[in-house]
Amino acid sequence: MTLNEINEKFNHLEISEKRDMSDDYTELVFYTKDLDEWNKIFIDTLGPAIKPPGIKASDNDMALTRDYGGIQDNQTLFKKEFESVVIIAMLWPWQDNEHITLKMALLKE
Repeated sequence: MTLNEINEKFNHLEISEKRDMSDDYTELVFYTKDLDEWNKIFIDTLGPAIKPPGIKASDNDMALTRDYGGIQDNQTLFKKEFESVVIIAMLWPWQDNEHITLKMALLKE
């Protein structure tokens, strides 16, 4: 699985801002109104969130996400191990309740 393959699953959804779209990292902003569809794609691709919103991040969650800004209680973290890589996806809701930043990274083991 690659980030580009996951990004293709979002093509039909509206994106507010594309910040970074490389082979190893994706950062973009989407609209909260589409959160259910984004979550469905992540659950189908990466499995259920390992840290749902409202749950305190574990030390492992913090270590995994440190290079990308960490993970706070109100944020969501998905993670899946593939053959030789790990993919993480973080959803950071904005205070305006209209936008969410997605940070997705491909980590080599």
